[in-house]
Amino acid sequence: MLVLDAAETRAALPWGGLVTALEDLFAKGCVMPVRHHHDVEVPGEADATLLLMPAWRPGAYMGVKMVSVFPGNQTRGLPAIHGSYLLSSGKTGELLAILDGGELTARRTAAASALAARYLARQDASSMLMVGTGRLSANVIEAHASVRPIRKVAVWGRDPKKAEATAEELDLGNISVSVATDLEAAAREADIISCATLSSEPLIRGDWLKRGAHLDLIGAFKPTMRESDDRAATRASIFVDTREGALKEGGDIVQPLKAGLITEAAIRADLFALARGEHPGRTAPDEITLFKSVGAALEDLAGAVLAFEAKRGKV
Repeated sequence: MLVLDAAETRAALPWGGLVTALEDLFAKGCVMPVRHHHDVEVPGEADATLLLMPAWRPGAYMGVKMVSVFPGNQTRGLPAIHGSYLLSSGKTGELLAILDGGELTARRTAAASALAARYLARQDASSMLMVGTGRLSANVIEAHASVRPIRKVAVWGRDPKKAEATAEELDLGNISVSVATDLEAAAREADIISCATLSSEPLIRGDWLKRGAHLDLIGAFKPTMRESDDRAATRASIFVDTREGALKEGGDIVQPLKAGLITEAAIRADLFALARGEHPGRTAPDEITLFKSVGAALEDLAGAVLAFEAKRGKV
């Protein structure tokens, strides 16, 4: 059995191969049961949460991501979130590999946004604004730079010191990196805007988006959360990773839907339709596009299979 720690998981998931692996599995499809959420009692503390995300391709591979969230860990100096991915044979059920769940999630999330950008961002997109300074930020920037000719990146965060730290940690070769102090000004200039935050209020305004801009919304994974306003939803051509997930969990889609500002028909396509060639994606140079992702077990499975086969010399 193969066991990959965080560094080994990251090394086994290069952006080019991972984006292609996601595209291939979105085109082929797989079985994705509803996510399992369970409350776990912890005596004397707040309840913990156990999250299970299964997916499989019949006769090939099956896998499940197991994530635990223990709020009380902050008093013990431990991370609140732990995760692992278990990959098994789809023929025998034999456990084949265990991957670091956090690293797999970060890489596949960024790769999904990069896959969307391959269809939705302008071919000549060269400037990017990264809104957010968490673990995902560097991954998202690197992933987009692998599919578009990014030459300039600006990083914005509520805490300028964290934005500076994120910018300093980035090693992007010839790509210039700066810290954005004026969010509106930076958004108005960017070809691609990626948001990976825990915001409950809109950060990006639709009126800030220039013609041809691509807005990539990764955070706001609950219906009560938002990273963009109603104007962005009504002004842009909307695309999602999965329709079911976005319509249920993505606040940037759910809220304008409930307000009657858009209908479900406003969602032009999901990654399944894009990968299968059922929708072309961007259709005009000045079109404004919006991609909302909430994550899918398919993405974890695609990444885990890629890492396993690479380590076993199959690719």
